Amino acid sequence: MSTPHEAFDRLRRQWFLSDGPALDPELFTEDVVVEMPFAAPGRPDRIEGRAAFVAFAEAGRAALPVRFDRCQVTAVHETVDPDVIVVEYELGGTVTTTGRQASAPFVGVLRARDGRIAHWREYQHTLAIAQALSAA
Repeated sequence: MSTPHEAFDRLRRQWFLSDGPALDPELFTEDVVVEMPFAAPGRPDRIEGRAAFVAFAEAGRAALPVRFDRCQVTAVHETVDPDVIVVEYELGGTVTTTGRQASAPFVGVLRARDGRIAHWREYQHTLAIAQALSAA
């Protein structure tokens, strides 16, 4: 059985596959719940189910003019539940329309079940993301 650390590492690797699908559906349980509490207005803050999330993520990735270059994990916090970790990281990339490099901090709470991500709650620095893209 995979740990939540291994599930996060697989997720990180998927972020950098520019010539393939945004996400491998097999990373997620069929009943995955993905929450984005600080989602921008008009964007969903909760998505339920693997098919719904993968479709959302792939559409978002296709519309985002960014090539991800790096993901620096700054901290991983264990919890009392061995299936849950809290990950602090900075995701950086290049805005493909301008060549500008930018990064933003994130915090993710990941629950793994049977080696897959069953719950992902991601807190994004939406202002940093908007500022990086506004120069595009």
